[in-house]
Amino acid sequence: MSEQAAVARFVRENVVEPDHIARARQHARELGANPVSTVVGAQLAFVTASAASKSIIEIGTGAGVSGLWLLHGAPGATLTTIDNEPEHLGAAREAFQAARVPSARVRWITGRSGDVLPRMNEAAYDIVLVDGGSENMLADVEHGLRLARPGGVVLVPRVLAGGRVADPVARDELTASCRTLLSETREAPGVVASLFPAGEGLLQLATVPTA
Repeated sequence: MSEQAAVARFVRENVVEPDHIARARQHARELGANPVSTVVGAQLAFVTASAASKSIIEIGTGAGVSGLWLLHGAPGATLTTIDNEPEHLGAAREAFQAARVPSARVRWITGRSGDVLPRMNEAAYDIVLVDGGSENMLADVEHGLRLARPGGVVLVPRVLAGGRVADPVARDELTASCRTLLSETREAPGVVASLFPAGEGLLQLATVPTA
């Protein structure tokens, strides 16, 4: 085993996933929904906790794993979550109920991100999670930066595309979208970008408040 692989394994083995999130992960796999890894989930919780988040919006509910991690770090926050798959939203509702998340803390929206996000209030969220798939990734992140308040954070998991972003031969749609996103946000005005390399990768974009 290479040193890099050994470090990655060590990191994975040192993340403790709460039981209610582990159960949601198992259900997600049964549905064929691809949840964020435990390593990325723990980072989501860290970001929401460090930002003292009160208002969170999630694009791509899945079966509730990422949403539960977000709220794990922000017990007082409200979460708006958007997904086009009613089955996924149903599974997430069950997971949130099992975790005893108060219903008043979660707003469920069924629909495509391209239809829903333009209607959402600008600069209204502390945290924006963009996990709606490669097809709308760039547009969703653009909307996410609009929805984030000054000093807020936009989080984009899976940006390493399974390691393919580092392979110059890889040309698939997801890899191309991830490369474009990383390139465009690296020096974007008003944004501080950081790439979390563990798990499937997490792009973290902090919006800089104006002086």
